[in-house]
Amino acid sequence: MKEIFGDLFEQKDADAICITTNGNVKKNGEAVMGRGCAKEADRRWNCSKTLGEAIEEGGNFPIIFHRTGDYDVVSFPVKHKWWEKADMSLIKESAKCLVSFANIYEWKKVVLPRPGCGNGRLDWKDVKRVLEPILDDRFYVITNKKGE
Repeated sequence: MKEIFGDLFEQKDADAICITTNGNVKKNGEAVMGRGCAKEADRRWNCSKTLGEAIEEGGNFPIIFHRTGDYDVVSFPVKHKWWEKADMSLIKESAKCLVSFANIYEWKKVVLPRPGCGNGRLDWKDVKRVLEPILDDRFYVITNKKGE
């Protein structure tokens, strides 16, 4: 696992980027994507309905829910409910699933934000300790600010 600085959505050399998500689906079938990179993904691609349908069908697991000309977009669940604190065990399971995707699709570079560290209210040092044994050098954890 490598740490980088930059904009998650400007990773033109990535095979996939991850959007941290939760398992909530609104009555209208849209996934709750109200903050952070999930909100930005929905703003860019209007994908809350697609993700909501995928969650309803398959559960709160990583899902390739959008494809751009540059990369696949994968949900990375960090919470069960949008209002909860991020769940470290869910982050661990999401990371393991992401590794499986990378193996299946032969991804060489996968970029994800620091999972659970924004609205999820977890400390990066704690999350990093959980992810380091799971994510190999194909995985890049991005932050947009140095020193955070």
